[in-house]
Amino acid sequence: MGRIGAAARRYPLVAATLFVGAAGLVLLATPWRGAAPWLVGAYALAVAAWEAVGMVRSLLRGRAGLDILAVTAVTAAVLVGEPWAALVVVLMLTGGAALEDYAENRSKRELNALLARAPQRATRVSAGGRAERVDVDEIRVGDVLLVRPGELVPVDAVLLDESAAFDESSLTGESLPVERIAGERVSSGAVGGSAAVRMRAVALAADSEYQRIVRLVEEAAGSRSRVVRLADRYAVPFTLLSLAIAGAAWALTGDAVRFAEVLVVATPCPLLIAAPVAFLGGMSRSARFGLIVKGGGTLEQLARVRSVGFDKTGTLTSGRPTLRRVLPARGFSEEEVLRLAASAEVYSSHVLSSSVVGAARARGLVLAPVASAEESATNGVAAVLDASSPDASAMGTGPAGPAGETGESGMPGASAAPVTVRVGKPSWVAGFVSGLEPAVLEPGELAIYVAAGERFAGAIVMRDLLREEAPAVVAELRGLGVERMLVVTGDVAATAGPIAADLGIDEVHAECRPGDKVRIVGGVRPRPLLFAGDGLNDAPVLAAAEVGFAMGARGSTAASESADVVNRFDDLSALPRAVRIGRDTVRIALQSIWLGIVISVGLMLVAAFGFLPALAGAWLQELVDLIAILGALRAIGPRAERRRAQAR
Repeated sequence: MGRIGAAARRYPLVAATLFVGAAGLVLLATPWRGAAPWLVGAYALAVAAWEAVGMVRSLLRGRAGLDILAVTAVTAAVLVGEPWAALVVVLMLTGGAALEDYAENRSKRELNALLARAPQRATRVSAGGRAERVDVDEIRVGDVLLVRPGELVPVDAVLLDESAAFDESSLTGESLPVERIAGERVSSGAVGGSAAVRMRAVALAADSEYQRIVRLVEEAAGSRSRVVRLADRYAVPFTLLSLAIAGAAWALTGDAVRFAEVLVVATPCPLLIAAPVAFLGGMSRSARFGLIVKGGGTLEQLARVRSVGFDKTGTLTSGRPTLRRVLPARGFSEEEVLRLAASAEVYSSHVLSSSVVGAARARGLVLAPVASAEESATNGVAAVLDASSPDASAMGTGPAGPAGETGESGMPGASAAPVTVRVGKPSWVAGFVSGLEPAVLEPGELAIYVAAGERFAGAIVMRDLLREEAPAVVAELRGLGVERMLVVTGDVAATAGPIAADLGIDEVHAECRPGDKVRIVGGVRPRPLLFAGDGLNDAPVLAAAEVGFAMGARGSTAASESADVVNRFDDLSALPRAVRIGRDTVRIALQSIWLGIVISVGLMLVAAFGFLPALAGAWLQELVDLIAILGALRAIGPRAERRRAQAR
């Protein structure tokens, strides 16, 4: 009974229609049976009047819909003495909204689950060691947090304890726990392991990984696709066709009842419901594989993609370069250069940062404490060493310390002034130091440069490897009919060329700035074009492409927010999967639309010849509506696919 009551409160018009129908049936069994048609007819006309108000409002906004058919059908049925048929049409209208709501909830199940898991509360530790529960919005950068076993990490933070394991499956798709050590960054949404750990917040809740995903999901849930608007545009010709068939039946037979019988089955709820349900199902299916699609219109564009552009680092390559060699400047050792770079890169979102930190950890280097850090978009990161740390006191600008003594690096040994460490592109680092020495690179290698204070410290040479899945992705895209593929990257041609050649991509545009990428992509034909990238410098081109595809697992916030599709898992094979889901969704949406149209027209012709009474036609239309909606729910994906996704 509780569920029935909840359903009645959720869908009051459905409940009212069923109540009126039941009351009418009861009256038929009493001496007041003559009142039953009046009750049923009056209620049907009242609902028709309410729908007519909405219809007029839509027309005033310049949108013609199918409401006119429903209103005309109900009115005609009552006027020709078929109130019970009119009530069934009303049940179809009110029940259609309930079915749509159910279908939406079914198709958004994965999305709603993501929203429900968003961190709401956190445990903050004061300077005195007192733990207090606060809203995540109250957390500030630098706050010390306590994450208990099984709790969600509330904001992006760096681990303070020696080591800890986290479940990051909802963020990265990795089913096994991930081990993090002191100083490493942990994204919000990760689940704490078997022990409570302390960490320091490095971002506000609104700027943290999980909240960004939630915002993307909320945007996706409220979207409306062009194909759905196309269904609306079917309304005018379908209405005219329905009225023509009904009018012809009336004119040829002279029987007004025939007019009502035709219109009763000419109320195609599938046309209004099936397409939105299909697109919501497609977005839900995408979310199951870690793809946040920002709108049904994006799914339609995915279905039509004919050209694909790729960034290189972090997209075609793993974004986890391996250390090849360290080239220290005079007065520095390899360990010093690598340790200083890793200390600063902890605070960077660049795809190379984790590789630098990992290389330092692998050599057993202890990272220097950092007082503050700031990332310069597309250039690098500047970190100010804690003035109390040995590293800060060992780094100065002169050749000797106060006592004239120097450390191993020939730097002052007693200065207490904080020192800024810069790590990034040579052109950026060279703006703060003199004597920068460019590294000699082999094909496929890349280098980042390090400065300590006003001194050039050295360069770190790395090599980014091609993703294992990249060749199969390129081959699959060609099999899906993609006619043109190109690489557009900010890297030098010597690095980008060999990567593209290994994939069989002949068109390479290297050393591109963000504006260059937008210009190049704007001239690519045929369209629509999908562009896949991950970095901050990709944000403009992701926004400019018909479909921007962001590798968001480790990419920048700007890239994720500019893109139309965000891949939460670090797997490039999701790209052709997104194209395939888009095609499946559009196909199912159009099938559902035409199913409603064809069956409705067939029933109208049967009714026009007098073989389908109004009441029977109304019940048949209900069945057609249900079939079309169930057909649209196929966009959620095959059951076997859903089971495999849940098992990941």
